[in-house]
Amino acid sequence: MANAIPERFLDILGREAKAFASLALVTKDGTPHVTPMWFDYDGEHIIFNTARRRVKDRILHRHPKVALSVQDPKNPYRYIQIRGQVVDETEEGAFDNICSLREKYWGDRNYPRREGEQRVIYRVKPEAANTMG
Repeated sequence: MANAIPERFLDILGREAKAFASLALVTKDGTPHVTPMWFDYDGEHIIFNTARRRVKDRILHRHPKVALSVQDPKNPYRYIQIRGQVVDETEEGAFDNICSLREKYWGDRNYPRREGEQRVIYRVKPEAANTMG
């Protein structure tokens, strides 16, 4: 399948833009759940990180289809909406990944370790995208 992300919107998915994504999930009772979050894009997957047993983690185990919106930090009328499905999750390298995301957004890798917290990386394969601007 061709890449669902239009080339002219790759800039706001890049690390330099420091754009946040709003991740939309569907809860067990069908209620929408939307969370602003840090993310990366590797040219093939939207990559984000959470902790085991948090709301995102629990929902994604029941319903791995997601939607997210990324707004251009320089122009709020320019954005991309992406729909896709989780294709991978791993705990391997997850703390390093959250440190890398912190570096993207804060400029340092000093993400605080929390006792008993197990980080997990999710990878979403974009299947469709709509854009504005």
